[in-house]
Amino acid sequence: MDKQTLIKHLNQDLANEFQAVIMYTTYSSQVKGPYRPQLVQFMQAEIADELLHAQFLADKVASLGGKPTTTPAAVPAAASAKAMLENIAAAERDAIAGYTARAEEARAAGEIGLAIQLENMVLDETGHYEETLKLLAEWA
Repeated sequence: MDKQTLIKHLNQDLANEFQAVIMYTTYSSQVKGPYRPQLVQFMQAEIADELLHAQFLADKVASLGGKPTTTPAAVPAAASAKAMLENIAAAERDAIAGYTARAEEARAAGEIGLAIQLENMVLDETGHYEETLKLLAEWA
């Protein structure tokens, strides 16, 4: 794994974290229905974690000699609370897969500290994913 490819992939992860921040922010303002208070609280609580991930990734890209992206991945539209949660679950599932792959790439590049931090991020994203699935369980 060469450093430039690792930087490119970390920037893709950074774009996805920016997407998550925007997704949680906009969805929490738009969610409607009987579960609005709980969903707003859930979504807004996730923003801080995603910002921390984004900051870590931006710092790491810069440390490796790259330029951190400023362009988020696109936020999918959602017309209902259930669709919002399904989009969130898909994004969290993708983050888990991305960080798992990135940890392997970091190890291959000799970036052991980065690999460990990415594995910790897998733990965070897994928690977000599982909580989202619980919210979706038995949705009427």
